[in-house]
Amino acid sequence: MRRLSKPITELQHDYEIVVVGSGYGASIAASRMARCGKKVCLLEKGKEFLPGEFPSTLPEAMSEMQFTKGKTHFGSHNGLYEFIAGDDINVFKGCGLGGTSLVNANVSIEPEDRVFQDEHWPAEVRNTLPALKEGMAHAREMLRPNPYPEGKRGYPTLEKTTGMKKSAAKMGETFRLLDINVTFEDQKNPSGVFQKACNNCGDCVTGCNHTSKNTTQMTYLPDAYNHGAEIYTEVGVRYIERAGNKWVIWFEVYGVGREKFNAPDLFITADMVFLGAGAIGSTEILLRSAQQGLSLSGMLGKRFTGNGDVLGFGYNNDNPVHGVGLGDRVKGVANVGPCITSVIDMRNRPVLDDGMTLEEGSVPGPIGSILVSSLVPLSRLLSKNADTGFADFLKGKWRELKSMFGGPYRGAIDNTQIYLVMTHDDGNGSMSLEHDNPSISWPDVGKQKIFNKVSGKLKDATTALGGTFVVNPTWTPLLNYDLVTVHPLGGCVMGDDATRGVVDHKGQVFANASGKELHPDLFVMDGSIIPRPLGTNPLLTISGLAERNAKIIATANGWPLHYDFSPVSGEETPSTVGIEFTETMKGFFSTAEKQDYAKAFEQGKAQSSPFEFTLTIQSQDVDRFVKDPDHEAGMAGTVKAPSLSASPLTISAGRFNLFVPEPSASYKKKMKYEMKLHSKEGKTFFFKGYKDVQDNKGIDLWKDTTVLYITVYEGDNDQSPIKGMGILKIEPEDLAIQVTTMKAVHATKNTDKLHAISAFGKLFAGALWDTYFVSKLKEIFHRN
Repeated sequence: MRRLSKPITELQHDYEIVVVGSGYGASIAASRMARCGKKVCLLEKGKEFLPGEFPSTLPEAMSEMQFTKGKTHFGSHNGLYEFIAGDDINVFKGCGLGGTSLVNANVSIEPEDRVFQDEHWPAEVRNTLPALKEGMAHAREMLRPNPYPEGKRGYPTLEKTTGMKKSAAKMGETFRLLDINVTFEDQKNPSGVFQKACNNCGDCVTGCNHTSKNTTQMTYLPDAYNHGAEIYTEVGVRYIERAGNKWVIWFEVYGVGREKFNAPDLFITADMVFLGAGAIGSTEILLRSAQQGLSLSGMLGKRFTGNGDVLGFGYNNDNPVHGVGLGDRVKGVANVGPCITSVIDMRNRPVLDDGMTLEEGSVPGPIGSILVSSLVPLSRLLSKNADTGFADFLKGKWRELKSMFGGPYRGAIDNTQIYLVMTHDDGNGSMSLEHDNPSISWPDVGKQKIFNKVSGKLKDATTALGGTFVVNPTWTPLLNYDLVTVHPLGGCVMGDDATRGVVDHKGQVFANASGKELHPDLFVMDGSIIPRPLGTNPLLTISGLAERNAKIIATANGWPLHYDFSPVSGEETPSTVGIEFTETMKGFFSTAEKQDYAKAFEQGKAQSSPFEFTLTIQSQDVDRFVKDPDHEAGMAGTVKAPSLSASPLTISAGRFNLFVPEPSASYKKKMKYEMKLHSKEGKTFFFKGYKDVQDNKGIDLWKDTTVLYITVYEGDNDQSPIKGMGILKIEPEDLAIQVTTMKAVHATKNTDKLHAISAFGKLFAGALWDTYFVSKLKEIFHRN
């Protein structure tokens, strides 16, 4: 599969449309707006994982976990598995190119129509339900949900499904196989991505390494890419603001070491913005935007819901379940199956909010070992078993011993059914910022009566299998009945006006605390706009709303939107290993002196006119970089220059050349820097600088490699009038930090990482040797 994301050094300064996030809503916005012929840029906070790169062991999974609680944050800020601990409810979500679709259970299911008659929905949604149904149909065309092919094409009947049938029969409830976004035949999908048939490994929620999940990474994002959208990863949007007729999107770049230099945020501009960072992310961005002065509804952060999620375990049943994923252990078709395949559907009750869906699941292989150390003791503390006699009791204990000594694929854990229930909570949670981190508050949510009903149904399902029901360990009196949700919704909810919602029926953001005035061309398109729990898995509803709203927006602007699939041409380019590092240089700059660098430096120093940049220099192919006589790489970053702008400037079209030989003498070389500088005020400057690397009298290697002579032009090229000149230098402490930022790009093997660093090091050292030592030897030889 081709890599979809572009290097940050290719990010342009201005776009027609910027999409933030890459889950269902965001990827649909990118796909549909790109199909309208718009210049689209998508910014994703997480990394891009190609199939085969997702964690497959516990240490790998642990390295991708991040945890936030108030001002406390552990782990990488863009780790794949994101946990947010709130008051009374906790959230798990995905952070990567594909959003939570990378780590969800793939279930495509429609809520009851009654859900959309709730008055929390805008009248335009309640009264035009066919438009939402049409949106869901378009989503199905892309995501291709289908049921697990039980007994067909070599797929066996799953033990967990057999258990669910038995539980449903005992409970007198309806059982059926679910439509899931999983591929069960080798095929090229409509977006041109070849997908392999599911191998039933059960590792869906740590990331599919077999290309079988129909995530947005496999569907909508390649479609956006095929229609010209530019995709950038490890870009975390902080906030947005309005400047003239443009939106300014402020962001930070992860993984390049800018934080080590305390570098400022970067920005780009756009005519139109779609926020699709999810219920937590989009709300978080707008909360920060409000702090920066953007006028918004007082409903921002309100109506948060966990979609009535409840997690439970039917522990140590009488028969095997095979509910722990196998990962790389599997060969051929295994018998775990996709994470969720079936449901006991207990909706369509006389009272809507009494309904629920009960689904089975699997725990992914990378964290399967944790079940042994957790479920065995929890089964004693938080449950009552359903053993019918002493013999049954002994069999259960024997199974526990087999798990304790043989691992999660034997005994009690192998006989454990994992349950996920969705129902209807009251949707009255709220989100705010605490020390700049998202914070969730929802007093006593777990004590709502519906969750006792859920607990009773889970006990019934487990009793039918002869097991022990174990509740989610946080849903206990000891922990104040805290809940965990994998389906956070709300925070930027729809409403008829700003007193009832943050956005209108098409996701456009209200511009005041009341009334119907809208911010021009600012939309939210994800689960945050859903104003109430759905009572079942939300991905199809989120996708259907996004499809509906994209069509409304395109029609309102007169943009033709087509849904046909054209043949995807072009071969995938082989992956290459690159090199990158980040550097900071500081000095002084004068707009008064335009001929002499030294004089400009001294005048800038006397006039307190500093100039500083923090740049990430990146080559996508280290071998090509070494062989290229110009040794050209891209640059991205920021400039702080008060004489140009009071705010940091962001660069674009940055180009760096390492050790370019002088035509007059090959041992004389230059390091060249060229880039455009963009100010918040809308001005563009052109920056040109060089390091003069040549062997003069004395020991000057340090000076030559750490002193940069700069010229800034009033325009977008070096033919524009000169604005000013100066000199920048690398401080020793900054150079020490710079060394720690050097790393290989797109290298998955240690040998590739070592090769990239070694190739760059040899080039750098060889050029210095040629300049400073070979020239000396030649001089000595000629003298003698």
